[in-house]
Amino acid sequence: MIKNYILALATLLFCQYSIGQSNYSVSPIPFQQYAATLPVQGTNDDVNSNLITLPFTFDFYGVSYNQIVVSTNGYIDFRSTTANQFSPWSFNLTVPNANFPVKNAILGCYHDMYDNNGQGYISYGVYGTAPYRKFVVVFSNNAHFNCTAAHSTFQMVLYESQSIIDVQIADKQICSTWNSGYAVTGLINLAGTSGITAPGRNTGAWTAYHEGWRFTRTGYTAGAYNFVKCDGNTDGIETFNLQVVQNDLTPSGTPALNFYATLTDLQTQSNPILGSTYTNLTNPQTIYTMLNGAVKSVVLNVIDCGIDYDTDTVATNLEDPNNDTNLANDDTDMDGLPNYLDNDDDGDLVLTNVEYVFTNKNAAALVDTDNDGKPNYLDNDDDGDGVLTFMEDYNGDGNPANDDTNNNGVVDYIDPFNILSADSNSFENTIKLFPNPASDVLNIENATNSIVASVSIYSISGALVKEINSENSIQSISVSELQTGLYFVKVKVNDEVKNFKFIKK
Repeated sequence: MIKNYILALATLLFCQYSIGQSNYSVSPIPFQQYAATLPVQGTNDDVNSNLITLPFTFDFYGVSYNQIVVSTNGYIDFRSTTANQFSPWSFNLTVPNANFPVKNAILGCYHDMYDNNGQGYISYGVYGTAPYRKFVVVFSNNAHFNCTAAHSTFQMVLYESQSIIDVQIADKQICSTWNSGYAVTGLINLAGTSGITAPGRNTGAWTAYHEGWRFTRTGYTAGAYNFVKCDGNTDGIETFNLQVVQNDLTPSGTPALNFYATLTDLQTQSNPILGSTYTNLTNPQTIYTMLNGAVKSVVLNVIDCGIDYDTDTVATNLEDPNNDTNLANDDTDMDGLPNYLDNDDDGDLVLTNVEYVFTNKNAAALVDTDNDGKPNYLDNDDDGDGVLTFMEDYNGDGNPANDDTNNNGVVDYIDPFNILSADSNSFENTIKLFPNPASDVLNIENATNSIVASVSIYSISGALVKEINSENSIQSISVSELQTGLYFVKVKVNDEVKNFKFIKK
């Protein structure tokens, strides 16, 4: 269940791209699979399906679509004109490129497949409840052209209301004797000039097993403030505490915000909402305020908290860690996805439903391995050893739950005394960082006879924010561009890793 994917920690520097990829970014997520029973089409070679109507409107590169086409070669195409048409199989260009043969597409695992042995299938299905449904396209055990012994199993998942795309790769094998074994996982726009791929998954000959990747639109919902509240009596009407909005939009408390039920009222500065509470008239309803001279929309939404929207076993009404009644402003791992829609709340690549565990003695008490006041499912360093949980996959198989480097029967990510933890390896006390805190430059004191070949810096949420690789020993790294706060630093010497914490001031 917790077979999740870390291709290699060193490749995570590619998880946030900045060139030629519009406003999409990609990050690793836990591996999981969905079932789908509606057949897309037969197994003809190099063809696109009929038009398939989506159960909801989906935004892709800023354009809304309600229909898709699925290719037997492993991608979703948003161009309706390609329905029932030839699907290109041969390619050698990398993404993005205006001459790439496929455009306006989600490239789940784009490569030449021909299921002539009849052992595979392509299907689709819908999960969840509006407005947070998922549309899933499943490729299961599809044979490769010219290599029927090789097969691929993967899924593409589209999220309603969020413009999120997941690609889950269960098993992607390789046929190196056909089209050089080329495959690609990523996105490409209508012109082919903008695109993004998962790290190590651009056009090339590669295999993959139990990988998960998430493509998100940076700042997709940033234009509006969202206030999502549980529906107490299933009537779609609730009273909202506008002080919560005030606190989030202006943490200092100034200026005091005035709210208006309509945009016209705001523009004419008439009929302001009186008091600090407001009961919605429709669901959802948008009210308005003025922030820094600009109109700010506040979307009030009432949802049925009896539904577990992210299927992580945590009741939706409990996914409000700050207890301010707004589910939308709780994002423990700061990945842009609020906890009630996120099945990995702490971003440690271990699914929440695996970490949402109660103690044997008290069913009301959640397991908190390091006793830091944060239960494991909200803690990205479960054992408090300074090494983020997702980094404690020392055997590199993508599963932190089977690493026990000191053979004491306790897996490393909940064991502060494992031999490769932050404070114990052969470079003990021979590598130091200074100054700490640092504002501009972080220096590395290296008393070993080995080269510091790689330095990686991770945010408290586990996101890689900077990495340097060099053939010469690294002596310093600039941190001036980082925001203030706590960071984790991974220093690699030979095949060993030393982990540190440092504060950017």
